[in-house]
Amino acid sequence: MKPIKNLAQYYVDLLVKLGILRFSILLALALISVAVVVQVGITLFLSGHVDDIDIVRSVFFGLVITPWAVYFLSVVVDQLEESRQRLSKMVSKLKVMRSRDQELNQQLQLNIEKLNQEIEDRVKAEEGREEAMKDLENEVYQRERTQMELAERTALLRSFIDASPDLIYYRNAEGIFSGCNRAMEELTGKNESQLVGLTPWEVYSKEVAQQIVETDEEVFTDNHAITYEQWLEYPDGRKIYFELRKVPLYSKEGRHLGLVGFGRDITERKRHEESLEKASRDKTTFISTISHELRTPLNGIVGLSRMLLDTPMTDEQRKHMQTINVSAITLGNIFNDIIDMDKFDRRKLELYPAPLNFEEFVVETESIAALMAEQKGLRFDLERLNDLPTVISADATRLRQVLWNLISNAMKFTKEGGVILSVSSLIEDGFAHITLEVEDSGVGIPESELDKIFAMYYQVKSGKDNLHAVGTGIGLAVSKQLIEMMHGDITVSSEEGFGSTFTVTICVPVAEEAEIAKVELQPSEQQLNIFMVEDIELNITVARSLLESMGHEVTVAMTGKEAIEMFDPDLYDLVFLDIQLPDMTGFDVAIYYREHYPHLPPLVALTANVIKNKQEYYEQGMDEAISKPLSVMAVQEVIALFSTHEPEQPMPHLPEPQHVVDHEEVYHSILDLDMLDSYVGIVGTKPVLESIKMFEEMMPGYIELLDSNMVAKDQDGIVSEAHKIKGAAGSIGLKHIQSVAQQAQSPEQPAWWENIDDWVDEIKKEYQSDIQVLKDWLAQR
Repeated sequence: MKPIKNLAQYYVDLLVKLGILRFSILLALALISVAVVVQVGITLFLSGHVDDIDIVRSVFFGLVITPWAVYFLSVVVDQLEESRQRLSKMVSKLKVMRSRDQELNQQLQLNIEKLNQEIEDRVKAEEGREEAMKDLENEVYQRERTQMELAERTALLRSFIDASPDLIYYRNAEGIFSGCNRAMEELTGKNESQLVGLTPWEVYSKEVAQQIVETDEEVFTDNHAITYEQWLEYPDGRKIYFELRKVPLYSKEGRHLGLVGFGRDITERKRHEESLEKASRDKTTFISTISHELRTPLNGIVGLSRMLLDTPMTDEQRKHMQTINVSAITLGNIFNDIIDMDKFDRRKLELYPAPLNFEEFVVETESIAALMAEQKGLRFDLERLNDLPTVISADATRLRQVLWNLISNAMKFTKEGGVILSVSSLIEDGFAHITLEVEDSGVGIPESELDKIFAMYYQVKSGKDNLHAVGTGIGLAVSKQLIEMMHGDITVSSEEGFGSTFTVTICVPVAEEAEIAKVELQPSEQQLNIFMVEDIELNITVARSLLESMGHEVTVAMTGKEAIEMFDPDLYDLVFLDIQLPDMTGFDVAIYYREHYPHLPPLVALTANVIKNKQEYYEQGMDEAISKPLSVMAVQEVIALFSTHEPEQPMPHLPEPQHVVDHEEVYHSILDLDMLDSYVGIVGTKPVLESIKMFEEMMPGYIELLDSNMVAKDQDGIVSEAHKIKGAAGSIGLKHIQSVAQQAQSPEQPAWWENIDDWVDEIKKEYQSDIQVLKDWLAQR
C-alpha cells in the first residue's frame, strides 16, 4: 500500500511541477509508448510478426486514452490541493491555539510557582524540625549499630582469646592485672573479675612473683618486648614450663598503658630435653662402665705380659709374648676410640700438653710398629727426612693415639709390601712444624670416598669385596679433631689398588730438656706394708706380683666393707684404692678414712681410665692417682713422692657413701606381709581389694604431678608427691614401692639428685606389677 501511495504522490508532485499541458503531453507519450510496446509484444507472441497497422492502432489507443487519464489525474490533484489548503488553515489555527496554550501554561506555571513558594515558606520551619529529628534518629541508630558491631567483634575476639591454650593477660603500668583469658584463669585459680586489680605478689608464690616483677620492670624500663622461660604452678600442684613473652602496650595517642603477656606450654619440649640429657648421661655412664670392665682383663694381659718379658725366656717365647703385649696395647687403643667417641659427641675432647722427648717418641713408635708389621709379614720403615727437635710441648697420649690409628689402618689394609713412616720438621720462632706421613702399599681408597673418610662412623666400601673400611669409623674423625686442636691438619691422597698416604702436620712449641719432669728414683731401703683395695682377682695377681717382687708386703681387701673393717692406719705405709668396687667407690672409702682417722698413710687411687686431670681425685680425698695396670715406674714415683712430701690435708666432711640394699624373695621383698596378715585377718580381703582399686585410681594423678615436679627440678614438689605415694603404698602393704618412695622423699640422702630419676622410674614402672603381686597373694588367701 505504501508504494502505491508514494507513486500517487509522485504523480501529483510531477503534475504540479510541469503544469497541465506539459504533463498531458508527457503522459500521452508515455501511454503511446506503453501501448506500442504491449501491442508489439502481444502480436509477436501470437503471430510472430508486426504490421504497421498494429503500431497505428497502438498510437491511436494511446491518443484516445490520454484525455481520460489527464482528466482523472487533474481531478485528483484538485481534490488534493483543496485538502491541502484546508489542512493549512487548520494548522494555522492550531498554531494560534498552541500559542494561547503556551501563554496560559506560562501563567499557570507562575501561579504554581507562587503557590509552591507559599507552601514551602509555610512548611519550611516544620521541615527543618523534621530534618533535625531525622538526623538525630540517624545518629542514634548509627551509634547503636556501631556499639552492636563493636560488641560482636569484642565477643568474637574474646572467644578467640579464651579458646587459645596459651596464657594471655594484661597488666597496667602499675603492674596490676586488668584482664586475662580462660587459660590464665585456670593457671591462677581465679576468674577474671577476681584477678583484675591484683598484683603478681598477690597471685603467685614469692619466688615466681619475683621473676615476673623483674621482667615486667625490664619491659617498662627498656620499652621493648622480651621472651624468657619460667616454671608456673597450677592450683592442683602441677608445674608447667612456659615460654613467656611480654610486649609493651600503648594507646592510639602513644601513651604507655602497660603490657600484654603471652605464655606457651613448652613442658613437653623441656621433658624431651631432659630425657636427651639423661640419655647422654646414661650413655656416658655406660661407656665409662664398659670401658672399666673391658680394661680390667686387658690391663691384666698388658701387665702380666710386660712382667713376663722381664723374665728369662726363649726367643720364640719372647716373640709370642711381645705379640700378646702389642695386641693388648692395640686393643686398648680401640677402647680409647670408644671413649673418645662419647667425648667427641659431647665436644669434650681435651689436650694436656707437656714436655715430650720427641726422639724417644719416634723410636718407641718405630719399635712397636716394626713388631706389628713383622706379625703380618710386612715391612716397616722409618725415614727421618731431617733433624728432629729433641723436646717439644705436646699431648703425647693424643699424638700417639693419632699416629697409632693411622699406622694400624695402614697395616690392616696392606696385604703385601709395607708401611713407611716419614718424619720431618721445621723450627721457626720457637715452634716446631712437624710433618708425619704414613704411606702404605695397600688396597687404596676410591677417589669418590676421599672427602668422606674423616666423617664420624663413615667406612669406605671397596668395589671388590665390599669389606674395605678405614678403621672403626671413629678413630679418623677423632684423630682429625685432635690434630686440628694441635693447630694442624690431616690430609689423605690415595689411588685405588696402589696404596694411600696420610699426612699429619702439627705446630707445637719447642721445649727444653730440663723441662721434662723427672723424679729421682731412690731404691726403697725399707720394705713397705701396702694395703690394697681391689675387687678383680686378675688385677690383684698382677699388682701383688709386681709389689712383692719389689720387696713390699701386700694386704688385700676386695670390697669397700672389707676395706673399712680391715684397715688400721698404724699398720700400713701406703694405700692403693680401686675406684670402682662392688658395694661403694674408692672415693667413699677415702672419705670414710678421713672422717674417722686423724692421721693416714698416703691414699693412692687406682683407675682403669686414662688420667687427664688429677684435681678431681684430690678433691675427693685422694693424695695421688695412677693408672692400672701398675708399673714399676709408677710405683717408684709414688714412693719417691711421699718419701719427701707430706700427704694432702684431710678433706672436709662429705656425705657418707650410699649402702647397697639387699632384696629377699619376691613376696617378702615386695609386700609387708606382717601388716597384711593382721589386716586381712581382721577385715578380710574385700576391703583390701577396694583399697587397691582406690590406689590404682589415685596413682596416675600422683605420677603426673611427680613428673611435672621432676621436669621442673622442684625438690619440695618431688618430696611432697613421693610422701603421698609412700603413705598410699604403705596403707595397702606395698613395701617395695613404699621403700622406694621413702628414698625419693629423703633429699638429705647422699647423691639424691643423681638417683631420683631412677627411683621415680622404678615407682612408675613397677607399681602396677607390685599391685598384681599383691592381688595374687590375696587370691591365695
